[in-house]
Amino acid sequence: MKLPRIVKSAFRAPKLTRMRVILAIGVAVLADSIQILLGPFGWTIGDQIIDVIAMALTSWLLGFHWLLLPTFAIEFVPVLEDMPTWTACVVAVIALRKREQRIAVPPKHTIDV
Repeated sequence: MKLPRIVKSAFRAPKLTRMRVILAIGVAVLADSIQILLGPFGWTIGDQIIDVIAMALTSWLLGFHWLLLPTFAIEFVPVLEDMPTWTACVVAVIALRKREQRIAVPPKHTIDV
C-alpha cells in the first residue's frame, strides 16, 4: 500500500541545519523551564498546552520522530512532568537524525568490481 504524497511529506525528516537544531533545543529548554516553574502551582491545563506547542514545534523543526510520542505521554504523569523530558528527547532525536543523514550520504569514490 502506497502512502499519499501529503502523508509522506509530513513524515519526511528535513535536513538538519544549525538553526533548526538551535531552535529545537531552545523550544525544548523553554518548555521544560516553564513547566518546572509552574509545576508546583498545579497549572494542569497550562502544562498540557505547553506540551502540545512543544510537540508541534519540535516536529516541525526536526520532523516527526517516534521518540516524541512517549515524551508527550510522559508529560501527563504528575511526578514525571517535572523532569526535563523535552530537552532529553530533542537531544536524542537530533543525534539520531544526524546519524541517519550521515549514513544516507553515499561515499564519493566507489569502485565497482
